[in-house]
Amino acid sequence: MSAPKQVASRLERICSVSRETLDRLGHFVSAVQKWTRSINLVADPRPEVIWERHILDSAQLFPLRRGEDGNWCDLGSGGGFPGLVIGVLAREHFPRIRVTLVESDRRKATFLTVTARDLDLNVLVIVERAEILAPQGAQTVSARALAPLPRLLPLVERHLAGDGVALLPKGHTFEEEIAAARKRWAFTVEAIPSIVSPQSRILRVADLRRLNAS
Repeated sequence: MSAPKQVASRLERICSVSRETLDRLGHFVSAVQKWTRSINLVADPRPEVIWERHILDSAQLFPLRRGEDGNWCDLGSGGGFPGLVIGVLAREHFPRIRVTLVESDRRKATFLTVTARDLDLNVLVIVERAEILAPQGAQTVSARALAPLPRLLPLVERHLAGDGVALLPKGHTFEEEIAAARKRWAFTVEAIPSIVSPQSRILRVADLRRLNAS
Protein backbone atom coordinates (compact mmCIF):
# COMPACT_ATOMS: atom_id res chain seq x y z
CA MET A 1 0.00 0.00 0.00
CA SER A 2 1.96 2.99 -1.31
CA ALA A 3 2.01 6.23 0.64
CA PRO A 4 0.15 9.17 -0.94
CA LYS A 5 2.67 11.67 -2.33
CA GLN A 6 1.73 14.36 0.18
CA VAL A 7 2.13 11.95 3.09
CA ALA A 8 5.48 10.69 1.78
CA SER A 9 6.69 14.29 1.48
CA ARG A 10 5.64 15.11 5.04
CA LEU A 11 7.27 11.94 6.35
CA GLU A 12 10.47 13.01 4.62
CA ARG A 13 10.36 16.34 6.48
CA ILE A 14 9.77 14.59 9.81
CA CYS A 15 12.51 12.02 9.41
CA SER A 16 14.34 11.15 6.21
CA VAL A 17 12.85 7.86 5.05
CA SER A 18 14.12 5.40 2.46
CA ARG A 19 11.99 3.62 -0.12
CA GLU A 20 12.40 0.46 1.98
CA THR A 21 10.96 2.20 5.04
CA LEU A 22 8.03 3.57 3.04
CA ASP A 23 7.39 0.04 1.77
CA ARG A 24 7.40 -1.30 5.34
CA LEU A 25 4.93 1.35 6.40
CA GLY A 26 2.80 0.43 3.40
CA HIS A 27 2.80 -3.23 4.43
CA PHE A 28 1.79 -2.10 7.90
CA VAL A 29 -1.15 -0.12 6.50
CA SER A 30 -2.27 -3.19 4.56
CA ALA A 31 -2.02 -5.33 7.70
CA VAL A 32 -4.13 -2.84 9.68
CA GLN A 33 -6.79 -2.94 6.97
CA LYS A 34 -6.80 -6.74 6.87
CA TRP A 35 -6.93 -7.27 10.65
CA THR A 36 -9.52 -4.53 11.18
CA ARG A 37 -12.06 -6.80 9.48
CA SER A 38 -12.02 -8.99 12.60
CA ILE A 39 -10.45 -6.76 15.28
CA ASN A 40 -11.34 -3.14 15.97
CA LEU A 41 -7.92 -1.59 15.30
CA VAL A 42 -9.02 1.68 13.67
CA ALA A 43 -12.42 3.29 13.25
CA ASP A 44 -11.89 4.14 9.57
CA PRO A 45 -9.78 1.61 7.62
CA ARG A 46 -9.50 3.60 4.40
CA PRO A 47 -5.79 3.70 3.49
CA GLU A 48 -5.64 7.47 3.06
CA VAL A 49 -7.09 7.88 6.56
CA ILE A 50 -4.62 5.42 8.10
CA TRP A 51 -1.69 7.20 6.45
CA GLU A 52 -2.80 10.67 7.51
CA ARG A 53 -4.41 10.19 10.93
CA HIS A 54 -2.29 7.35 12.23
CA ILE A 55 1.04 6.94 10.40
CA LEU A 56 1.87 10.66 10.25
CA ASP A 57 0.46 11.30 13.71
CA SER A 58 2.71 8.55 15.10
CA ALA A 59 5.82 9.39 13.07
CA GLN A 60 5.96 12.97 14.36
CA LEU A 61 6.89 11.59 17.80
CA PHE A 62 10.12 10.00 16.54
CA PRO A 63 12.35 13.14 16.47
CA LEU A 64 11.22 13.99 20.03
CA ARG A 65 12.63 10.78 21.58
CA ARG A 66 15.33 10.64 24.25
CA GLY A 67 18.55 9.15 22.87
CA GLU A 68 19.52 6.86 20.03
CA ASP A 69 19.41 3.54 21.84
CA GLY A 70 17.78 1.94 24.89
CA ASN A 71 14.12 1.13 25.39
CA TRP A 72 11.11 2.96 23.97
CA CYS A 73 8.01 1.77 25.84
CA ASP A 74 4.62 2.30 24.19
CA LEU A 75 1.69 1.89 26.59
CA GLY A 76 -1.65 0.61 25.32
CA SER A 77 -0.30 -0.01 21.83
CA GLY A 78 -3.61 -1.14 20.33
CA GLY A 79 -3.26 -1.13 16.55
CA GLY A 80 0.44 -0.25 16.71
CA PHE A 81 0.15 3.53 16.85
CA PRO A 82 2.63 4.89 17.58
CA GLY A 83 4.65 1.80 18.61
CA LEU A 84 4.98 -0.10 15.33
CA VAL A 85 5.51 3.11 13.36
CA ILE A 86 8.33 3.99 15.75
CA GLY A 87 9.73 0.48 15.29
CA VAL A 88 9.82 0.93 11.51
CA LEU A 89 11.56 4.32 11.74
CA ALA A 90 14.02 3.08 14.36
CA ARG A 91 14.94 0.12 12.15
CA GLU A 92 16.35 2.51 9.56
CA HIS A 93 17.81 5.25 11.73
CA PHE A 94 18.61 3.90 15.21
CA PRO A 95 18.44 0.08 15.19
CA ARG A 96 19.72 -0.10 18.79
CA ILE A 97 16.39 1.28 19.99
CA ARG A 98 14.16 -1.56 21.17
CA VAL A 99 10.47 -0.76 21.15
CA THR A 100 8.37 -2.46 23.84
CA LEU A 101 4.66 -2.59 23.08
CA VAL A 102 2.41 -3.05 26.11
CA GLU A 103 -1.08 -4.28 25.21
CA SER A 104 -3.49 -6.16 27.48
CA ASP A 105 -5.89 -7.25 24.72
CA ARG A 106 -4.63 -10.63 23.50
CA ARG A 107 -6.09 -10.32 20.01
CA LYS A 108 -4.46 -6.95 19.46
CA ALA A 109 -1.22 -8.26 20.98
CA THR A 110 -1.30 -11.12 18.46
CA PHE A 111 -1.67 -8.60 15.64
CA LEU A 112 1.27 -6.61 17.00
CA THR A 113 3.45 -9.69 17.35
CA VAL A 114 2.70 -11.04 13.87
CA THR A 115 3.13 -7.65 12.20
CA ALA A 116 6.39 -6.85 14.01
CA ARG A 117 7.75 -10.23 12.92
CA ASP A 118 6.63 -9.75 9.31
CA LEU A 119 8.28 -6.31 9.21
CA ASP A 120 11.47 -7.60 10.88
CA LEU A 121 11.39 -5.04 13.68
CA ASN A 122 13.31 -4.87 16.97
CA VAL A 123 10.04 -4.97 18.91
CA LEU A 124 8.94 -6.82 22.02
CA VAL A 125 5.21 -7.26 22.65
CA ILE A 126 4.10 -7.76 26.26
CA VAL A 127 0.55 -8.89 26.98
CA GLU A 128 -0.08 -7.18 30.30
CA ARG A 129 -1.73 -4.18 31.87
CA ALA A 130 0.68 -1.26 32.22
CA GLU A 131 -0.12 -0.78 35.92
CA ILE A 132 0.86 -4.40 36.68
CA LEU A 133 3.85 -4.79 34.39
CA ALA A 134 7.29 -4.60 36.03
CA PRO A 135 8.86 -1.13 35.60
CA GLN A 136 10.57 -0.85 32.22
CA GLY A 137 13.05 1.99 32.89
CA ALA A 138 12.46 3.33 29.40
CA GLN A 139 14.27 6.32 27.95
CA THR A 140 11.09 7.23 26.07
CA VAL A 141 7.51 6.37 27.02
CA SER A 142 4.61 7.00 24.65
CA ALA A 143 0.86 6.57 24.98
CA ARG A 144 -1.72 7.60 22.41
CA ALA A 145 -5.41 7.94 23.29
CA LEU A 146 -4.96 5.81 26.42
CA ALA A 147 -6.22 8.00 29.29
CA PRO A 148 -6.49 11.63 30.48
CA LEU A 149 -3.20 13.01 31.77
CA PRO A 150 -4.00 12.73 35.53
CA ARG A 151 -4.67 8.99 35.09
CA LEU A 152 -1.87 8.50 32.60
CA LEU A 153 1.02 9.96 34.61
CA PRO A 154 1.10 7.16 37.24
CA LEU A 155 1.67 4.68 34.39
CA VAL A 156 4.29 6.91 32.82
CA GLU A 157 6.13 7.30 36.13
CA ARG A 158 6.14 3.53 36.62
CA HIS A 159 7.91 2.83 33.33
CA LEU A 160 10.00 5.95 32.67
CA ALA A 161 13.71 6.20 33.46
CA GLY A 162 14.67 9.10 35.73
CA ASP A 163 16.18 11.06 32.83
CA GLY A 164 13.62 9.92 30.27
CA VAL A 165 10.84 11.74 28.44
CA ALA A 166 7.20 10.90 27.84
CA LEU A 167 5.58 11.73 24.50
CA LEU A 168 1.82 12.01 24.93
CA PRO A 169 -0.39 13.15 22.03
CA LYS A 170 -3.39 15.11 23.27
CA GLY A 171 -6.40 16.84 21.75
CA HIS A 172 -7.83 20.31 22.24
CA THR A 173 -8.32 19.82 26.01
CA PHE A 174 -4.57 19.48 26.63
CA GLU A 175 -4.37 22.65 28.75
CA GLU A 176 -7.14 21.45 31.07
CA GLU A 177 -5.43 18.07 31.39
CA ILE A 178 -2.11 19.69 32.28
CA ALA A 179 -3.78 21.89 34.92
CA ALA A 180 -5.58 18.90 36.46
CA ALA A 181 -2.40 16.81 36.50
CA ARG A 182 -0.39 19.54 38.27
CA LYS A 183 -2.56 19.10 41.37
CA ARG A 184 -0.71 15.85 42.11
CA TRP A 185 2.39 15.94 39.93
CA ALA A 186 5.39 18.16 39.29
CA PHE A 187 6.84 18.02 35.78
CA THR A 188 8.19 20.06 32.93
CA VAL A 189 6.20 20.02 29.72
CA GLU A 190 6.52 21.24 26.16
CA ALA A 191 3.24 21.42 24.24
CA ILE A 192 4.38 20.84 20.66
CA PRO A 193 1.86 21.57 17.89
CA SER A 194 0.71 18.52 15.96
CA ILE A 195 1.33 18.46 12.21
CA VAL A 196 -1.91 16.49 11.75
CA SER A 197 -4.42 18.47 13.83
CA PRO A 198 -4.00 22.22 14.53
CA GLN A 199 -5.84 21.96 17.85
CA SER A 200 -3.78 19.01 19.10
CA ARG A 201 -0.44 18.94 20.88
CA ILE A 202 2.27 16.44 21.71
CA LEU A 203 3.10 16.82 25.37
CA ARG A 204 6.80 16.18 25.93
CA VAL A 205 6.93 15.53 29.67
CA ALA A 206 10.12 15.26 31.75
CA ASP A 207 11.31 15.58 35.36
CA LEU A 208 8.19 13.81 36.56
CA ARG A 209 7.59 13.37 40.28
CA ARG A 210 4.64 13.03 42.62
CA LEU A 211 3.77 15.90 44.91
CA ASN A 212 3.55 15.17 48.62
CA ALA A 213 0.00 14.46 49.71
CA SER A 214 -1.46 17.28 51.77
